[in-house]
Amino acid sequence: MNKVELLAPAGDYQRALTAFNYGADAIYLAGKDFSLRARAVNFTLAEMRRVVQLAHDQGKKVYVTVNIFARDHDFKRLTTYAQQLDQIGVDAVIVADLGVIQIFREYTHLPIHVSTQANITNARTALAYVKQGASRVILARELDIKAIKTIATALRGQAEVEVFVHGAMCMAYSGRCLLSNHLTGRDANRGDCAQPCRYQYVLHEVTRPNEAYSLAEDQHGTYLMNSRDLCLIDHLPELIAAGVTSLKIEGRMKSEYYVAGVVHAYRQALDGVAKDYHRELLKLPHRPYTTGFTFDDGSSKQYTDRAASLPTYAFVGLVKSPTELIIKNKICPGDTLEILSPHAYDGQTFVWTADVANVPESVVALPCPFPLQPNDILRKPLPAAQ
Repeated sequence: MNKVELLAPAGDYQRALTAFNYGADAIYLAGKDFSLRARAVNFTLAEMRRVVQLAHDQGKKVYVTVNIFARDHDFKRLTTYAQQLDQIGVDAVIVADLGVIQIFREYTHLPIHVSTQANITNARTALAYVKQGASRVILARELDIKAIKTIATALRGQAEVEVFVHGAMCMAYSGRCLLSNHLTGRDANRGDCAQPCRYQYVLHEVTRPNEAYSLAEDQHGTYLMNSRDLCLIDHLPELIAAGVTSLKIEGRMKSEYYVAGVVHAYRQALDGVAKDYHRELLKLPHRPYTTGFTFDDGSSKQYTDRAASLPTYAFVGLVKSPTELIIKNKICPGDTLEILSPHAYDGQTFVWTADVANVPESVVALPCPFPLQPNDILRKPLPAAQ
């Protein structure tokens, strides 16, 4: 399974470093414009150049998302941006709009990956994008494993197949949603989604505008359009056997801790490390997991009644050096801390013997019996998880 690509999100430069450090073969990121995650920190051109050089020095890759649905006034700046990405030497661009595809074909030599937003649900559509110059297609999340295999078989030798394997799900078909634009004026199809599918709703009767009727299903309220998170870590062999060549993790808006934990779990699964991966993934911020449309294994129900993520562990520190820790959340004397690391001491625990540390981003001495490495992570169980 090592031949398949593990593709991780990078919302900023530090998260790019984290993704590579914890085992990603490639990352996807965005510049300051033309991406569907406009509220992520994202990358300046200078930062992009740095991370591309870093990736190539390690034999890894960087893909840039340019996946908005463009308007006519976008194309002048898009042409300039496309040429800048070509000069930087990114490994591919991820696009959804046919007009944007044409820009990259006309003005660059960059490989084109067609975004999941393009809604590729059959082999004919996939092959049509190949004729438009696509070297990879990122399939719609609405497909089951049989449909994925059919498309991958039709494309064999012509283009690669990428699928999402982990992360947040959108209730709209292939992410094409107008709720945010309608309710808040923030256009999801141009990168500015307000996630109204996660809101709690009430019912109003037209002749009683000042009365709100609860739609409560339970003590949490009602979240009519709220989806679970995707998790396919138990099904990687089936996806690879079906012809998938890139396994994608969602999360350009997620934390450094989240990126480290998810990439680490999937890297170890691909490398055949014996581990309880679900236990590992439950320690990270998450909604209840589902296999979505891909597999019907009893967890395919996608609706959940909670909008918030439910971590069972808190990210408390990032190792700066073997003797220094950057504080992320409060640590108290006697706390049992667990190490998250791509190195030898992953999973080991120790007791914090120093004073209380509770100033985020401050640097304190690290009293750890293990020789930790920079960018190793310390976490502790939350009270409800103990």
